[in-house]
Amino acid sequence: MSDSPLPRVEFWCDLLCPDCRTALADVHALRARFGDALTVELRHFPLEKHKFAYPAAEAATEAFEQGRGWEFVEALLARLEDVERGGAKALVEIAGSAGLDAEEVDTALIDGRHMLLVDSDVAEGRAIGVTGTPTYVVAGQRLDGGQSQDGLLERIVELLGG
Repeated sequence: MSDSPLPRVEFWCDLLCPDCRTALADVHALRARFGDALTVELRHFPLEKHKFAYPAAEAATEAFEQGRGWEFVEALLARLEDVERGGAKALVEIAGSAGLDAEEVDTALIDGRHMLLVDSDVAEGRAIGVTGTPTYVVAGQRLDGGQSQDGLLERIVELLGG
């Protein structure tokens, strides 16, 4: 690995997408390989086919505001079925179990304080050609994992110069 700074990895995600749950293993592998030198940024791309994906994105934004975003994302992706059954109530419960102020997450879902950020991500994603999840953007290259994740980790590592 060179001494130059690594490009940021954008992880475009629908937090209720089973493929995104699988892709989390690649994010772990990247972090293990590159450590703190690598920035992985979660970008929201909730798909209409997942009823609670938009509120999940709002809840995750609040989780990042509270400093526990990745913990929430991991807990949420581990419990997709609970959210599909329980909706916003399940999101708040998962937030509490991930160490967040669950009451504040609930309030954020009610008052919509993070809607603009989620809408902005969706608009930007569409503008750069994101059509499904997971999708990665690394060093200006868009990598679509929605069809197949085979070889994606290796391609990301290559783009990172590793």
